[in-house]
Amino acid sequence: MPDTFLKSTTRHVRLFTAKVEEDNLIFDEDHLTLDLDPDNEFVWTEEVVEKVQKRFKELVESQSGQELNDYSLRKIGSELEGTIRKLLQAGELSYNPDCRVLNYSMGLPRTPDLL
Repeated sequence: MPDTFLKSTTRHVRLFTAKVEEDNLIFDEDHLTLDLDPDNEFVWTEEVVEKVQKRFKELVESQSGQELNDYSLRKIGSELEGTIRKLLQAGELSYNPDCRVLNYSMGLPRTPDLL
């Protein structure tokens, strides 16, 4: 049976059962790789990326000892989407005005007047 990636794709989060080696995804059923905001819809600071990565690690650890399957990957991806939304609503994350298409997928930007 050929090695097959498990993957989960949401608007801002892509998860793969793989490692990255020389910019290539290499199948590894014991490793989970996070691709965050592949369309560059947001402006990321290092602190905000660290918060998302910390949440990712917590979610992966919560699955420790359990079989990794499509459902558990989708659950992790959905939880991370929720984390991103919270960061955006808290003003820690902002939309990237240079994004190819501004569609405000997580809601309209918050301004001081609206807070």
